[in-house]
Amino acid sequence: QVQLVESGGGLVQAGGSLRVSCAASGRTERRYAMAWFRQAPGEEREFVAGISWGGSITTYADSVKRRFTISRDNAKNTVYLQMNSLNPEDTAVYYCAARNRNEVSTKQYDYTYWGQGTQVTVSS
Repeated sequence: QVQLVESGGGLVQAGGSLRVSCAASGRTERRYAMAWFRQAPGEEREFVAGISWGGSITTYADSVKRRFTISRDNAKNTVYLQMNSLNPEDTAVYYCAARNRNEVSTKQYDYTYWGQGTQVTVSS
């Protein structure tokens, strides 16, 4: 079992930046690909970014490319999502997820472990 806890969400103005973090605990000795998903009110949960266990492979949704950066520090069992040039359309609950594979997937059903989410609100 792996437990995931997100932090760092909050309120930011359009054009601003925010970094959210996801701390993993439990069976962290295994190799997990990690990802961030988000869900806006009334919308489906969508893939944002993913990173392989070693960190060499990253994948982004088209809507966040060149604005968001995913990274991980395996020594700290933590994954980060740096979000720049935020706009109101980025407002959502951001969820961290882990899958017991090295490869990133953009499909939420491929992920076994989920955090409780952290709210990101971008004001115009």
